[in-house]
Amino acid sequence: MPKNTKQTSTFVASLASKILRDDSSSAIQKELAGSAMAQASTGKQTGADMETKASQVLDSNKYNATTKTLAATVLAQSNKERGK
Repeated sequence: MPKNTKQTSTFVASLASKILRDDSSSAIQKELAGSAMAQASTGKQTGADMETKASQVLDSNKYNATTKTLAATVLAQSNKERGK
């Protein structure tokens, strides 16, 4: 697997941390936040399943701006080779 040279911004990492600690956060928010946090200071990149979930979030009108921010961050760190 290629190394991911992109990392989650400190703003999004802070947002993700808050979501993971908040009991009222939705399951999808926590999944996206966990993925974003995993990429905050490592060379990890988004897996195929998370790419699909993040894409569905961005395509839907039912998610709020916070959830979409996390989804966009996760997709920005996806494997570009997978899309070819």
